[in-house]
Amino acid sequence: MEAHELHVLMVSLPYQGHINPMLRLANLLITSGIHVTMATTEVARHRLSSRNITSTTGNPNPPENPNQELLEFEFFADGLNADEDRDKNLGVLLEEYLPTKGAGNLSDLISDFGKKGRGFSCMIVNCFVPWAVDVAAAHGIPCAMLWVQACALYAIYYRYHKGMGEFPSLDDASNSVELPGLPLLKVQDLPTFLLPSGPPHFKNVVAACIHSLDKIRWVLGSSFHKLEEDVVKSMSHLKPIHPIGPLVPPILLGKLDRISGAGDFWDSEDSCIEWLSTQRPSSVLYISLGSISVLSESETKAVAAALETTKAAFLWVVKKREDGWGRRSGELPEGFLERTKDRGRVVRWCPQDRVLMSGAVGCFLTHCGWNSTLETVAAGVPVIAFPDWTDQPTNAKLLVDVFGMGVRMRRGMDGRLSEEEVERCIFEVTEGPMAMAMKKKAVEWKEAAMKASACGGSSDLVTANFIGEISAINKI
Repeated sequence: MEAHELHVLMVSLPYQGHINPMLRLANLLITSGIHVTMATTEVARHRLSSRNITSTTGNPNPPENPNQELLEFEFFADGLNADEDRDKNLGVLLEEYLPTKGAGNLSDLISDFGKKGRGFSCMIVNCFVPWAVDVAAAHGIPCAMLWVQACALYAIYYRYHKGMGEFPSLDDASNSVELPGLPLLKVQDLPTFLLPSGPPHFKNVVAACIHSLDKIRWVLGSSFHKLEEDVVKSMSHLKPIHPIGPLVPPILLGKLDRISGAGDFWDSEDSCIEWLSTQRPSSVLYISLGSISVLSESETKAVAAALETTKAAFLWVVKKREDGWGRRSGELPEGFLERTKDRGRVVRWCPQDRVLMSGAVGCFLTHCGWNSTLETVAAGVPVIAFPDWTDQPTNAKLLVDVFGMGVRMRRGMDGRLSEEEVERCIFEVTEGPMAMAMKKKAVEWKEAAMKASACGGSSDLVTANFIGEISAINKI
């Protein structure tokens, strides 16, 4: 079967950080002529810009050419009533409703496509919807998993949930664990989903994901081979992971984005790009904690105070107070905006890819989510790593101690972030004795990311092999 005859179904949870890497993979497949349908729950319908959605749900007349280069979105009910708070009921949603009612509704969606003569050649599931693997099996659809975190996290979770490796007591943050292909990790460097303090429903979902791997033909990674070569090799004799990224906005790799903006949940304040064009090269500190994490009241004051003391130019993304997934972000100190108006901008959201590409940005203060980590790697921008939860502590460890392109910003013994610590990190990345070495490493990783995604690069070959294997299976 030729590539243009293939139809791939992607399934993800309805969060921007989960959907976006799926869409980056979709862009690669669409570029090869493959038709892609992206399926997620109804709650995401109103979050996604309607101008980017083509849906055949309820439409008896699908496109005349179902194999055209087109991305469709489809939505299925998760089982909860429309007015119920998904965040407050997240554990029940992930462990009870989605694996039963959500799975049934996804199965019905697949059946409806089949009745229209539009079957699927392959299903690609996000690693946080392991129940979708059984839906694929029930319909006889070959299944791949896209691991949307670092390959390092894949190796850690795999070895932990398979009972491999000597994991210490996770109650003591000073304990360490040594795993193949990884630096020595303290408990505080491990993903929070493993820790006793972590929500049990997340740990259970990850465990279900690892145990579903026996039913999956391919595990694809959003990373690229050079970036995590040792850990990828360490998994080659177990359940291999094949890096297909970096799955970042194609503009960062000098490529065409055929689905630009399709995963945007918020409107960006693009005026910041014009402002950046007026700033000196490598002079601006970009501060953003992604779509979920927020700074607390005291952390916001510490960062603001450091920006005033250092007189650093900055672009700061401060989300609405209620946008912290149950945690309220801190308010800027009174008079801060007025006192810094000549050298700073505060926005609710911005086009991060274009910000990182700006020559004015010299450093990125980041929560170390994997999407943001890959984007700063692809842009060649050094970081101040300030992780929050989930995979972020491990990503921070990689950025600082393995990739060598930043510093770690830490809270004190009292659990609070101090103004002096923020000032230290700004100095270390911009003027300190290791600042040039960090920038040099960042640029080297940028070049490696470009090479991996270029024609004949490691990720390009993984993409071609994956498409070839799907085609071969569907010929049988």
